[in-house]
Amino acid sequence: MNYDKILNCELFLFDMDGTLYLGDDVYEGAVDLMENLPNLGKKYIYLTNNSSRAGEDYIGRLHRLGFPCEAENVFTSGMATGMYLNQNYPGAKVYLVGTRAFRRELLSYGINLVEEDADIVVVGFDTELYYEKLNKACHFLRRGAKFIAANPDWVCPMPHDEVLPDCGSICALLTASSGVEPTYIGKPNRNMIDVISKMTGIPNEKICAVGDRLYTDIAVAQNAGSASVLVLSGETTQQMVDDAERKPDYVLPSVKELHDVLKGN
Repeated sequence: MNYDKILNCELFLFDMDGTLYLGDDVYEGAVDLMENLPNLGKKYIYLTNNSSRAGEDYIGRLHRLGFPCEAENVFTSGMATGMYLNQNYPGAKVYLVGTRAFRRELLSYGINLVEEDADIVVVGFDTELYYEKLNKACHFLRRGAKFIAANPDWVCPMPHDEVLPDCGSICALLTASSGVEPTYIGKPNRNMIDVISKMTGIPNEKICAVGDRLYTDIAVAQNAGSASVLVLSGETTQQMVDDAERKPDYVLPSVKELHDVLKGN
């Protein structure tokens, strides 16, 4: 197979859960790949739709799992949401359905978080969800508040073939009760790659997105004109790839095989 499209890329965007690790279980070869990328002349960013943790939380988590990581190596849907709000709704009153970490992230961008009279309802992957949040969000949405969500993922994969309800599932509940559809900020919105391209100076066509989900990790690359590598270590099966209308540029068993490709093995 011709891997020139991968080899010509300068920046690799890695999904984490299901791609580099699952829960606290690190996949074989994942740390070796990340440690060796600079030696291969490649830059990397950990790109996640998971807004339940702030960027600084991911740095600590990745270090604990053995991965190299600095602040410039992390970009989350929570960070993208903060940027989006500042660019499009500066000063707006925002009600958040999200974790304390997501709250910290938005506050770091100067977002005006409120409990009453919200102009916008923002929803993330809220692992601290309780009913009152849903009640308030529904109230604001039914009275004209805009609906913005960090990511469309239905579930978050967990070890032992378990999943957690993710942001997309929470939004489906709120849409069913309010009639309002959200605007999603994270993958597959090409904005995630466009912002990174602007920050790094690397054009979209020299960027490669690596992940385990067709509808987010691969779709964001396709939408942004970037290269895509699907790994079969997480949510997607080969049968799902075969059935998909839009195919990834490359399908590999895991990131270990990606490392082999980049090394020329």
